Amino acid sequence: MSVLVYTESENGKFKKAAFEVVSYAKAVADQMGTTVTAVTVNADDSDSLGAYGASKVLSVKDESLSKFDAKKYAAIIEQAAKNESAKVVVLSSSADSKYLAPLLAVGLDAGYVSNVVDAPSSTSPFTVKRTAFTNKAFANTEINTDVKIVGLSNNSFGIVEAGGSASVEDFSPSIPDSGVSVESVDKATDKVSIADAEVVVSGGRGLKGPENWGMIEELADVLGAATACSKPVSDLGWRPHGEHVGQTGKPVASNLYIAIGISGAIQHLAGINASKVKVVINTDPEAPFFKAADYGVVGDAFEVVPTLIEKLKAFKAQNA
Repeated sequence: MSVLVYTESENGKFKKAAFEVVSYAKAVADQMGTTVTAVTVNADDSDSLGAYGASKVLSVKDESLSKFDAKKYAAIIEQAAKNESAKVVVLSSSADSKYLAPLLAVGLDAGYVSNVVDAPSSTSPFTVKRTAFTNKAFANTEINTDVKIVGLSNNSFGIVEAGGSASVEDFSPSIPDSGVSVESVDKATDKVSIADAEVVVSGGRGLKGPENWGMIEELADVLGAATACSKPVSDLGWRPHGEHVGQTGKPVASNLYIAIGISGAIQHLAGINASKVKVVINTDPEAPFFKAADYGVVGDAFEVVPTLIEKLKAFKAQNA
């Protein structure tokens, strides 16, 4: 009756969220007096999950699963949960996992709670803390079904090394035909992804045009950050839609979010509100973002950002 956790990977490498969900599952398992079993799909170094609390890894290797297919992946996790008699299944809050969760909830007749930010306050009844009202409040939610599915909010629990080891077993579940065909997936390979980023540097219309995006990318490079943008910027075609963050784009839960030339429409603020520290640089002191930010700089981005880059480079050089 272990706690089952699905660990996401890409090109054989585990995503950062994989280690966080295993760490969370270990905390849940400790409360329940059981162990953690992880499910991996076409991942390398599956035994590395033992360092974060997994006791066993069910490793699925199948070339037909090289591209994500929610129906196929849900069937794999469902069969693993039944084989392990798992009463708790832990997922991340990635786009993939949000597709998986409803399918799993139906297949396992389970209750699903998303945006969970902490270990259960109680396992009987099973009660978790989750964000509500676009991260403006918290709700303590009971899951009363026999099987429970928990969607962990990114960067909420953290990565905790347990110092253990995991046995790896080949797992060959029955894989259904989903009726979906993926022709191709194009992804940037040389940049930090928004989902995995500890720091996100985002730009808005205040940058006046795509030709000025070089300083956003340079600042991101200095900080080891991902680049992002507001919805108007992606709508204008200045930046790809994959960089659009906010309630109608990608949600952001980074440790540091820097908004440059973004006024702070309510949809944008709702999508980045889970970030721990928010910094805004804007010429308009009345911009709504200043009310939501932890730190604000009233100034011209074309003066402030180059100076910030210079100071950061000097600081890094002194501490190299």
